Amino acid sequence: MERILIAGAGARGSVFGGFLRAAGYEVTLLGRRTHLEAIERQGLRIDGIWGQHHVGGFSCCTEAAQLRPGFDLVLVTVKSYDTAAMASAIAPYLAPAGHAISLQNGLGNVEALERILGAPRVLGGRVIFGATLTAPGCARVTVYADPVLLGAWTPGLHPARDAAARRWAAAFARCGIPAEYTEALRAALWAKVFYNAALNPLGALLGVHYGALAENRETRAVMDAVIQEAFAVAAAEAVELPWAEAAQFRALFYEKLVPSTRDHRASMLQDLERGRRTEIDAINGAIWQRGAARGISTPVNEVLTRLVRFREGRRCEA
Repeated sequence: MERILIAGAGARGSVFGGFLRAAGYEVTLLGRRTHLEAIERQGLRIDGIWGQHHVGGFSCCTEAAQLRPGFDLVLVTVKSYDTAAMASAIAPYLAPAGHAISLQNGLGNVEALERILGAPRVLGGRVIFGATLTAPGCARVTVYADPVLLGAWTPGLHPARDAAARRWAAAFARCGIPAEYTEALRAALWAKVFYNAALNPLGALLGVHYGALAENRETRAVMDAVIQEAFAVAAAEAVELPWAEAAQFRALFYEKLVPSTRDHRASMLQDLERGRRTEIDAINGAIWQRGAARGISTPVNEVLTRLVRFREGRRCEA
């Protein structure tokens, strides 16, 4: 059976690891000591909208130096600001024919992995389900909007990589995690950024769930502007989106995506509540900086980035 490493066994990584382990894969979790010690004592408990699961038999490591080489698959689920460091840490342990999949929020993660691990070994995933850790050793799936999409940043260049994306998408689906292969990963990740950029910072700053933002005229106007700016930047980067204009995405956003995740509290809000750094730089900050590089003004995304950085207690640099 193929060996799988969860590089960042927080809430999302634990859900992926739990379902894969329950299906019989050899799974190693790399994460925080308190969470992993609880899993070693009592197994991993997953509950929520995907049912009740109790899974054991993991290998658990708190440092990369504890790993054994030869992983066939590495799922990278750390925060975006830790991507490069994690890629360097796990590089010696990825099998020569193995693949790493970014299952993260924001822009730039796939490219960061490719720079360190090599493009033929790197895939990306678009994830729109929510999970949280309710206690050490316990994860809950809270909301679900659409299947996980797996693919390559530039499909067609490396056939073995494309084949791996198809194979792992099918494997995830068999394990109980809805997943599909896509040849439009770049567009899918940008669409996820539209979603996150509109909801996460406002939810974090105002302390409300997603549904409350969509139901209020004032916050809805801000989200409309965030999406409009992001859409302009994506178009400038020649991303082949399935929508001709931002209004078409906003219709999907308000009619399907937000209702499916109405009660979710943004991970960015949870990070602020715990005094942790957020992923604002890879989401609204990435829109702002990429827009600036192309001469596109994105004032709403800039302001949201600066406000969240203020809440983090970080100095904001242009």
